[in-house]
Amino acid sequence: MMDGHIWINGAWEKTTNFTELIAPYTGKVIGNVAKATKEDVQRAIEGAEIAFSSFKKWTAYDRAELLYKVVEILRERKEELARILSEEAGKPLKAARAEYDRTIATYQFSAEAAKQIQGETIPMDAAPGAGGRIGWTRREAIGVVSAISPFNFPANLIAHKLGPAFAVGNTVVLKPSSATPRSALVLAEIFKQAGLPDGALQIVTGSGSELSEVLTTHPAVKKVTFTGSVPVGLSIKEKIGLRKITLELGSNSALIVEPGVPLNKIIKRCVDGAFGFAGQVCISLQRIYVQESIYTEFVQLFTEETRNLIVGDPLNETTDISAMINPKEVSRIREWIEEAIEQGANVATGGDFTERTMSPTVLTNVTKEMSVVCKEVFAPIVSVLPYKNLNEAIDLVNDSDFGLNAGIFTPNIMDAMHATNEIQAGAVIINDIPTFRIDNMPYGGVKMSGYGREGVKYAVEEMTELKLISMKTSFD
Repeated sequence: MMDGHIWINGAWEKTTNFTELIAPYTGKVIGNVAKATKEDVQRAIEGAEIAFSSFKKWTAYDRAELLYKVVEILRERKEELARILSEEAGKPLKAARAEYDRTIATYQFSAEAAKQIQGETIPMDAAPGAGGRIGWTRREAIGVVSAISPFNFPANLIAHKLGPAFAVGNTVVLKPSSATPRSALVLAEIFKQAGLPDGALQIVTGSGSELSEVLTTHPAVKKVTFTGSVPVGLSIKEKIGLRKITLELGSNSALIVEPGVPLNKIIKRCVDGAFGFAGQVCISLQRIYVQESIYTEFVQLFTEETRNLIVGDPLNETTDISAMINPKEVSRIREWIEEAIEQGANVATGGDFTERTMSPTVLTNVTKEMSVVCKEVFAPIVSVLPYKNLNEAIDLVNDSDFGLNAGIFTPNIMDAMHATNEIQAGAVIINDIPTFRIDNMPYGGVKMSGYGREGVKYAVEEMTELKLISMKTSFD
């Protein structure tokens, strides 16, 4: 992996300009991030288009074998890669290892999906006057995919873009977050070692605001897949025209806790869902609605468990929570907490800050208008609110601009099904936290949470075009 370089057509290229890569926890410079130019990105896209002309002809078997080799290499290098991720993202080492477990699974699902791409026969004679014909469909690769990925899961969210794309024979221009470029750049030689042809994967780093125009509007780009903020996602959506697009944007995920649930069995799970990776997770548990008869007990247990979490160096094996991605985010969330306190919120635990970290924080006596409730906090903060009955709780969950994942703990199957029917979200998780995700399930939201679905099988569908072939069986 070359510091201060981009990966173009199977080789490292040094750029004229670069920015410093800062470790979130220590604040130390750990490398340089190349700043690609618009011309660099254009060359990358053009190279990917040339590579597509041959890569699309690979058999399903060969594409699957390529991805299986990537899985093998990732398994061999897992500890090294987890440490790279942990240092540049400030993600606790045990969480970084868990991310690579998922990353490996995502590429394995992609390898398996490569062999399962199929169409269907169409009963042409079911229509009047269409006898003597047969018809079938097939899915075909679309071409160059622009993939723009965020800092918070710099290995697995990239896998959700590269894996399905290569499974079907597309080529990819990847623009990773400038905060976590190494976890992306290390893939260049991994895929080359696995046998991916030069040009099929291009990796450009630099400013998203400077490069996104080319990445999303170049005529050769047939699909854009973006994970990031709502404003940027909306801007991309306005520019892309008729290209395919997948957007995974913001969330303020909510959980309902009903009476009859054994609180001692779910508290740790809820704490993990609220504070994993310092809350910098799209489906981090941010709002917890607890029925008023068990509210006091829940808050007490939740607060006690939260205080057990260890804040520290991400490379320390015992650390549960480390730094936020940069000091600006710490300043932002500190202002949000101070604003909430001024409006009447109580800090049950936490609310302590350093320049780069904040302690896991539990807020009570909050209202739906507060920023910590209605916006995406993307920080280790959770708000716990009481409710009277289930319909009120569902209304509170739905009173949001977002709708990615939501959850409900309840022993009553009828209440669970009622909630699944009424909650406005891309996924409703019963008897678990909304932070639950496995990598073969459809993943995406409604409202301002995004557009389209990831999850390998579903991403494959969005990275292919459906073609109908019809044949008349005689000349009569």
